[in-house]
Amino acid sequence: MNDPDHGDGLFVSRRSFLKSFGTTAAAAATAQVEVVAQELQKANAEKAYGPDAVPITLTVNGKSLQLQVEPRVTLLEALRNHSNHTGAKEVCDRATCGACTVLLDGVPIYACSKLAIEAQGHQVTTVEGLAKNGQLSPVQQAFIDQDGLMCGYCTPGFVMSVTALLEKNPKPNAEQVKHACAGNLCRCGTYPRIMQAAFKAAGLPVASKTEVIPYAKLA
Repeated sequence: MNDPDHGDGLFVSRRSFLKSFGTTAAAAATAQVEVVAQELQKANAEKAYGPDAVPITLTVNGKSLQLQVEPRVTLLEALRNHSNHTGAKEVCDRATCGACTVLLDGVPIYACSKLAIEAQGHQVTTVEGLAKNGQLSPVQQAFIDQDGLMCGYCTPGFVMSVTALLEKNPKPNAEQVKHACAGNLCRCGTYPRIMQAAFKAAGLPVASKTEVIPYAKLA
């Protein structure tokens, strides 16, 4: 604010300043309200589905799959109970164990926490879709060769997580394999064999035996 005594003609009174500031703030607030109103109008214009079953189309392992399911049905339930894709397993149903892992556009996700209706327009890959012409994928074969399973219930999830890893990082180290499989649990404790399977699928050297760390060193 300029001093009127200087006679430069640029003096702005406090009243004029506050008035102009208030006008600017009001204009900005009005613009924000209009943006919010437009978003609400857009959201309200979206079609509501349910509660009855509705037709959906999924792309699973490169093939179109047309189903009639309620909007509340998860991708896992749609695959297992409404089609013949039973490779993804239902264990915790709480997105904590990873047994239901599938790939959505190449990214591993928990199928139990994704609505089937939301998976439309995306590429869904299950463990059944990895083998080609009766030939197991390198990851699937490596899990067999390295005996990377016991009960086998968690195995499909681990296979999908390792597959996604090797697609992005063909030559991972141990820490990267651990990170990729951090969302998968093996209640049988077959982790060393899973690590060996990941290395073999990547064409990396595999240890001939597992190192046993004495409990005293961990204390």
